[in-house]
Amino acid sequence: MYIIINMKTNIALIGFMGTGKTTIGRALAGKLRKTLVEMDSLIEKEAGKSIPQIFQDDGEIAFRELEIDVTKEVAKGENQVIACGGGIVLNKINIDRLGQNAIIVLLTVSFDIIEKRVTADKSIRPLLNKGNKAQAIKELMEFRQPFYERAADIQIDSSNLGIEATADMIINRIKEYEGINK
Repeated sequence: MYIIINMKTNIALIGFMGTGKTTIGRALAGKLRKTLVEMDSLIEKEAGKSIPQIFQDDGEIAFRELEIDVTKEVAKGENQVIACGGGIVLNKINIDRLGQNAIIVLLTVSFDIIEKRVTADKSIRPLLNKGNKAQAIKELMEFRQPFYERAADIQIDSSNLGIEATADMIINRIKEYEGINK
């Protein structure tokens, strides 16, 4: 009898802004001895400017085109934990490319936690640059939720978990997903 294990070497973390993709990704990469790849940083490097500046100068469509290009390159890599931007799921081509060599993990937290984190974060978030930030968050979350759910192989609600516990839970859920703990 042969056991076939899906040998995807990457883990892609998706989820709304403020769900901890980069922070949890850093812990996860350390535990698994993988390289952390932070998509937004790569996009900024490629563009030679910050994401808010890309949105201001070139618009969201130009940003999404950069995101597609960077995703194409990142998806070719191996042994990575990829902290994706919150809107990566809006282009199916990104998810298809990531999914070829990555288990896609959706990180979720409650609305209250997202609102608290995003409001406390003083960095500029172009898609929330509106009068009522809480309403903008709620509307964007509701719009994106079906995209996140379709893209995810695994979902983790880390609302009541710390960073290390979330990373450990992801590792355990990936083992279950790949049939290693059976």
